[in-house]
Amino acid sequence: MIGKSEVMQILRERVRAAARVSSSVLVTGESGTGKELVARAIHEHSDRSAGKFVAIDCGALPDELIESELFGHKRGAFTTAVADKSGLFEEANGGTLFLDEIANTSRRFQAKLLRVLQDRQLRRLGDVMMRKLDLRVVAATNCELMPMVRRGEFREDLSRRCGAEWKTCRFWSTICCVVVERR
Repeated sequence: MIGKSEVMQILRERVRAAARVSSSVLVTGESGTGKELVARAIHEHSDRSAGKFVAIDCGALPDELIESELFGHKRGAFTTAVADKSGLFEEANGGTLFLDEIANTSRRFQAKLLRVLQDRQLRRLGDVMMRKLDLRVVAATNCELMPMVRRGEFREDLSRRCGAEWKTCRFWSTICCVVVERR
């Protein structure tokens, strides 16, 4: 992240502050404001920097595919599951998982995500074994979550975990990216 403006200095300080704690982070901002750059900076400045930074665009995948990609699956869990496959949560274990466009997910998926965030463990699709997780989740959205909650498009309990009502809560802290005028 480059720039010397006061806004950029504040953003860098927020990134450093978020990197110092182990809680997950919600990054908000308009499209093109560098939310993934902020997520990478948080990872690189954290004690998880030796682990992987794994990114996925949640809005680009249908529910069935995003669940398989994130949670993994057991052979035979569905027609095309010909072998066991670990998901991105497991791949990012010890590091950071970046969930871009979290607001573009279904309420059904949001419920499953909430369970993983609360319990810090997951079950691959079609499996019976629970797998423990030790990772930081950084999520991003260009939407305001509270209006989506009121319209029934985003789970209120997940929005609370995402820091939509509070700047900092037990599981999440929020960093806002702003559009900076270019000279």
